[in-house]
Amino acid sequence: MSKLNIIFSHGKESGPNGSKITRMMKHAQSLCDCYVHSIDYQDLKSPDDRVTRLIEYLTTLKGDIILVGSSMGGYVSTVASSKKSVQGLMLLAPAFYLEGYDVSDIKSSCKNITIIHGWNDDIVPYKNSVKFAHQHKAKLVLVDDGHRLSESSDELNHKIENIINKRKAHG
Repeated sequence: MSKLNIIFSHGKESGPNGSKITRMMKHAQSLCDCYVHSIDYQDLKSPDDRVTRLIEYLTTLKGDIILVGSSMGGYVSTVASSKKSVQGLMLLAPAFYLEGYDVSDIKSSCKNITIIHGWNDDIVPYKNSVKFAHQHKAKLVLVDDGHRLSESSDELNHKIENIINKRKAHG
C-alpha cells in the first residue's frame, strides 16, 4: 500500500497551526505511518484561489490522499476532490452554498466522505451540510456545538480514525 498523505485545509479566519488542526494531525500520526500537511492560505482571501493552491500542491504528492477541510477549507477540499482523486474527504462545518464562492453545485467523486457540523453553527447553516450529504450519500454527524466544533474533539478524532481505517481496508 502506498504512503498516505493527509492534507488539512483551514478556514477563512484561522491558520495552518490552529488548535483543532494540530490536535487532529497528532491523532492521525498516532494511528498510521502517514505524512500530514497543513496548507497555509492566510495570504489568499478568495476560496477559489485557495482551491488552485491546493490542487497545485496535490500534484506534487506521491501516494494516497485524504483531505480534511474546515469551513472554507471544507469547500476548498471538496472542489479540489472533484479535480484530483482522493481516498477520503473529511469536512468540518464546510462552507457550502454561500455567496462569493464560484462553485455552487459542488460535486466530489470521492466515495469516502464524512461531514461533521454543529447544530448551533451561526456562520454556516447545518442544513447546507445536510443538502450536500444527501446529494453525495455522505456520512453526516450533527453535534451539539458551534461553527468551531471546539467541544467535539473526540468526535473529530473518531471520524478521522474511521476514514483512515476505511482507506486501509480498501487499500
